[in-house]
Amino acid sequence: MKEVSQDIAALKAPRRSAATTAQADESEDTAPKTASGMTMVKPVINALHILRYLTMTGDPERAVDIARHLGINQSTCFNILRTLVSENVAAFDPLSKTYTPGIGLAKLVGQFVTQGQRIEVAKPLMRDFAARFEVTVTLWRPIGIDRIVLVSSALSPTNLRIDMAEGQRLPYIMGASGRIFAGQPDVSESVVREAFNNIRWSESLTFETYWSEVQEARRLGYAIDDGNFARGIVVVAAPIYDATGAIAFTVSAFMFRNQFDQAGIIVLGKALNALGAKIANALF
Repeated sequence: MKEVSQDIAALKAPRRSAATTAQADESEDTAPKTASGMTMVKPVINALHILRYLTMTGDPERAVDIARHLGINQSTCFNILRTLVSENVAAFDPLSKTYTPGIGLAKLVGQFVTQGQRIEVAKPLMRDFAARFEVTVTLWRPIGIDRIVLVSSALSPTNLRIDMAEGQRLPYIMGASGRIFAGQPDVSESVVREAFNNIRWSESLTFETYWSEVQEARRLGYAIDDGNFARGIVVVAAPIYDATGAIAFTVSAFMFRNQFDQAGIIVLGKALNALGAKIANALF
């Protein structure tokens, strides 16, 4: 009876004018005023709370769990998340139905974010690629003029996988990444030849073959090392360009020989090149 009485009372209540409705809608979007009298906009506050929560947890989160943890209406939380994804500051995984910080978040804060923090933002992209192709994904950058260092890695989710330890260093022109760095316009053939002669390859190759593969990598947008870096291991690498157009990093995929046929390697190489462009958006 009480509910019926409430319904009748609602029917008898006078209709709100357009101005009254607008005021009511505005109040729903605003939080109470602060001590200084400033009016806080509730959707903005909720969006900031969601972004803070995603960055602090470090794990993919479902919309319903985010809403429950933050005390936000589920529909409101979902709409805010969709908006954040459209602006690239949050990322959505359609398979797991979860959200993570987007690469646009690093670009938003710009100079306040260190390169190491940007690499962490790019890591979900590497993990997704590793899971998609069942390979180990690594990120390399030059140090000095004769070495490259592994700064980040994402392991294949399979039980049998290749583990690459972060921090290891290699000669500048070694492996698939080395073929990318050796192909830069300011690196001369004579310099590469001298460095080549000082490297001990797991499976030997001639400099002429190596140099031909360097040129092919420039044409294709990705390089291949088939067992020369490590016996029985195939590595495919793609460049990551900075804002000036120079190759600042490479992203590479490690896999077992015969894991992919020739057609599969081409598909993976093109996908790796596209991944490099996405990571560049997070780093620069």
